[in-house]
Amino acid sequence: MYKLIQSFSILFFITSLSLFGKNNQVNILWIFSDDHAYQAIGTYGGRFESLNLTPNLDSIANEGMRFDKCYVANSICAPSRATLLTGKHSHKNGKIENRGEFNHDQMQFQKLLRSNGYQTAMIGKIHLNGSMQGFDYWEVLPGQGKYLNPDFISEKGKTKYQGHSTDIITDRALNWLSNGRDKTKPFMAMVHYKAPHRNWMPAERFRKQFAKMEFPEPETLFDDYSTRGVAAHQQNMSIETTMNNSKDLKSNTWKFRDELLNKSGLKGKELVRAKYQEYMRDYLACVAGVDENIGRLLKYLKDNDLEENTVVMYSADQGFYLGEHGWFDKRFMYEESFRTPLLAKWPSVIKAGSVNKDLVQNIDFAETFLDIAKTDIPSDMQGKSLVPLMKGDTPSDWRESLYYHYYEYPTGHRVRRHEGVTTGRYKLIRFYGLDVPNGEEWELYDLKNDKHEINNKYKNPEYAAIIANLKQELQKLRQQYDVQDIPQTAKKKKQINKSKSNK
Repeated sequence: MYKLIQSFSILFFITSLSLFGKNNQVNILWIFSDDHAYQAIGTYGGRFESLNLTPNLDSIANEGMRFDKCYVANSICAPSRATLLTGKHSHKNGKIENRGEFNHDQMQFQKLLRSNGYQTAMIGKIHLNGSMQGFDYWEVLPGQGKYLNPDFISEKGKTKYQGHSTDIITDRALNWLSNGRDKTKPFMAMVHYKAPHRNWMPAERFRKQFAKMEFPEPETLFDDYSTRGVAAHQQNMSIETTMNNSKDLKSNTWKFRDELLNKSGLKGKELVRAKYQEYMRDYLACVAGVDENIGRLLKYLKDNDLEENTVVMYSADQGFYLGEHGWFDKRFMYEESFRTPLLAKWPSVIKAGSVNKDLVQNIDFAETFLDIAKTDIPSDMQGKSLVPLMKGDTPSDWRESLYYHYYEYPTGHRVRRHEGVTTGRYKLIRFYGLDVPNGEEWELYDLKNDKHEINNKYKNPEYAAIIANLKQELQKLRQQYDVQDIPQTAKKKKQINKSKSNK
């Protein structure tokens, strides 16, 4: 009898520990997409709001928090992902451009979570060459990956799956959640979609759904950059001249587009308008596919009694131009690419339907994950945990400005190197390395009075004091983040390393 009672006591103790752990160790589901503009999410409003494109993403905001001033530190894919993992600006984690290698040996948040009892998984697009570290399970697209019938690489090698990448990434994530993890441990699952990255190839069911839809044009579709200098005028990312009918708009694949874009005789603004509509049909169809699959992930949590104990967060590696300024792509510090969506749902912690307007940045994500998991945050990480903001309590010393730095020139879309500072209302940008006097040009925007950033006020004497203060703030942030001389490009690094090895 004593042994029976003792056995029950041990069982009760183990069960209590299990329940205690479950109640105190929160799961994290981090969902990330590529180039998803905040203006293409219903909860953020804007010209697509009435289309109900993103009901599942909107539900995260309705049940949790929408961050209205979330920004990136460097608006380009691989550097943004390196910042996500390290909690550091590009010059500190070493990944300043898409080109070049990423040092996987450096500290990354998932390594700390794993050492503190979390099951960690990375599934989908990471865009960082080499083997992932700190994950119990990883299965990722090589490089940019393919939309249709994509290959995935893991510790076991390469595997090809049939279907659309958005559906497959969700399938693989659900398989790990259901069958691959240790269910006695809390999990950190990172589900990263390729969509809606260029060349915007939606699943066939969504292509058909969006094939004849018409979309409002942005007010700045025909921006003439009249108050700006070299950088805006000499970029190579315009719908008019850069967007390729065959590659980007698939006119060689979908014959009706060949008729419209290549044989219709459209020219000038009418051709731009036609290309914009086809671009939006593909891009927003990709977004709809992502949203549908996010619904599958949310349903899994609910069906498996994980909803109440899981923090769900959604973001993108940066914003994107959906015709604003006549552009597609990202890179510039202008709002559409600098700003990124961030939604979070945490039952019993985040008040449903809340909106945060503090300045937050992707350097904050790693620290936030560690704080949620009650894991110590390394002192050399450069961001701040967003957990206090999620609880509705903005710290008195919360930042009042953000630092930005873009490096990748002259490759890609020929966007000039630039750095800048924003306070939320004012934005000061310094373009450098230009063939102009002093090698640089400055731009200042007053977002309260110029939300589309078309009126550069840098030469306006009425803003002289504001400019002086912003330049001081820029220097302060450079010192705070230990920004040294401009790093060499990846191409130059390779050349230097090669020459050293030949000596």
